[in-house]
Amino acid sequence: MSFYEVVKQYQNLDVPNFFDQVRDEDILRAIGKDKPTPMDFLTLLSPKAADHLEAMARKAHQLTVQYFGRTIQMFIPLYISNHCNNGCAYCGFNHQNPILRRKLTLEEIEIEAKAISKTGMQHVLFLTGEAQHMTPMSYLLEASKLLKRHFASVAIEVYPLEVDEYAQLHRAGVDSMTMFQETYDEAVYKRVHLAGKKMDYHWRLNAPERAAQGGMRVVNLGALLGLSEPRREIFFTGMHARYLEDKYLETESAISLPRFNEAEGDFKPDYLVDDKTFVQFMTALRIFLPRAGLTISTRENARFRDSILPLGATRFSAGSSTGVGGYTEVNEERPPQFEITDDRSVDEVARAIVAHGYQPVFKDWDAI
Repeated sequence: MSFYEVVKQYQNLDVPNFFDQVRDEDILRAIGKDKPTPMDFLTLLSPKAADHLEAMARKAHQLTVQYFGRTIQMFIPLYISNHCNNGCAYCGFNHQNPILRRKLTLEEIEIEAKAISKTGMQHVLFLTGEAQHMTPMSYLLEASKLLKRHFASVAIEVYPLEVDEYAQLHRAGVDSMTMFQETYDEAVYKRVHLAGKKMDYHWRLNAPERAAQGGMRVVNLGALLGLSEPRREIFFTGMHARYLEDKYLETESAISLPRFNEAEGDFKPDYLVDDKTFVQFMTALRIFLPRAGLTISTRENARFRDSILPLGATRFSAGSSTGVGGYTEVNEERPPQFEITDDRSVDEVARAIVAHGYQPVFKDWDAI
């Protein structure tokens, strides 16, 4: 069974009616289960479950400490190109946006890598826009090999690839990938993706599975919260992670929780997710997926990120720049993909983690 077949099983579910029937005892039963079912997960995402947020937070904290200890893995994003062929209505890299486009040379990537490594970071995620003619596999492979000389762990967030291409990158030193579906709602997906190969919902949906088949150690998923009804989005994100977790036992499933943030253009999201609902989503995901990594990026502000440390987070980005050449160059004409709100340095984030009784982990992986 493909994941899309899983989606089809639930896509006609009358979620509002289901939520109307959720009772307090259903929520408490779901919190108490060792392995909640998909419907238990949906129960924990119901508006009524917000009344039990304290109990959900306790269970999420317990599970996180059990499986991950009091640790937060640190990583940093590195944008190496903002060329893009896609017309995503919400994105600063949209090919119609009149921004300065840039692709780093290998020499420039190394300069950025050296600057980042001085901060102590050992986990790097390199990103490109989706323009395969500008950033072909040969370029991605060379960038991977170069970065592996400077970092213990190299991850990618690039355009969707074939299984053998993920395998090539894995052999070049890449151990994990991130692929945001953006929205699992096909109708909304079609409405906000107006040009480019990203218009192909299924090609993108199946990319994380191809990455697992290609040998990636970690596959990180996410939906951009704001594009479609957020409770359904989190439900399908969690289901996607469990599907991969159950099918690919040697691959770790992980989830990011990006809320819509200001980018180049005037896109206005249809939905807003407040802090309390964000915490509910995070704790529900932890209860449903106790072994999955949960990433909280610098889209969230410093105070909020620090406050949710005990509630299921396992990965923090820090010292982030979302512009190409952003660690060694200053160029106000080269806008970022999206705006960050936690602009603390790596050291400042690490000190905050320690102050909350947790250990920042700069290196937890070495390829054999």
